Amino acid sequence: MASGGGVARGRLAEERKSWRRSHPHGFVAKPATLPDGSVNLMVWNCIVPGKEGTDWEGGYFPLFLNFDENYPTRAPVCKFPTGFFHVNVYSTGAVCLSILGDGWKPSITVRQILIGIQDLLDNPNPASSAQGPCCELLTKNLPEYKNRVRQQAKRYPLHV
Repeated sequence: MASGGGVARGRLAEERKSWRRSHPHGFVAKPATLPDGSVNLMVWNCIVPGKEGTDWEGGYFPLFLNFDENYPTRAPVCKFPTGFFHVNVYSTGAVCLSILGDGWKPSITVRQILIGIQDLLDNPNPASSAQGPCCELLTKNLPEYKNRVRQQAKRYPLHV
């Protein structure tokens, strides 16, 4: 009988194959490489592009997915770089999103997580704020909030 880690790694190997066959334009999701050159399926380096027509457009935001042995029963921890400016991202970079918490289902895929996070970028939820000052700007000074978002997008250009 397979251990939990076997289930997690098996599922992640399948998700990796599926992603390589077809993934949304501009997104990147790939397992980290260990010092010996082997693949670490439990840690993925991702890029979430800002949606066209939003203040996030032009930004390609790095995101790390950390899976544990209980995946897919338990959601991965999703983190932007420390200090990322968003109402629903803690100062540590951890993302606060329902599908990663109480709304998690084992059927949710890496693709769905990344698209959900892209959607969250331009649709912040002030009712579930993870950053007080950021939330205050969103609710009390929208032009300055939008300016900060555009400045952040410029800090994460596409690297080719």
